Amino acid sequence: MSDIEKGGFIAKVIGPKKRWREYKARVRQLPPNYRTAVDAIERYLMHFVPTDSDSNASMFEDLADLFEQAAADETPIRAVVGEDPVGFVEVFVQNYAEGGYAPSRERKRLIAAIACAEEETAR
Repeated sequence: MSDIEKGGFIAKVIGPKKRWREYKARVRQLPPNYRTAVDAIERYLMHFVPTDSDSNASMFEDLADLFEQAAADETPIRAVVGEDPVGFVEVFVQNYAEGGYAPSRERKRLIAAIACAEEETAR
């Protein structure tokens, strides 16, 4: 039995296995630049202290909703995340978790990944 099925740390971070797989399938359907942005935000979100699996599953599902709508409307990534992607994610996560932690290295990584996603749009 995996950690997800047992309700271990992984399940607390990503939520129930079925919901996680559905979320990942939705993200795979996004245009490449939006997928790059979501992957970067997801990686950053993994460094926040989890609260409960349902809340975290909802958080990722809402992230997919947001970027699916942005892609459908052809909204630029910067219009979604703004000039400060770290600030965007930290405000976003406040709706789902109490407290949190993301190391400085991950902040820099998120900023660079959003810049890369923005560059993909320009090509």
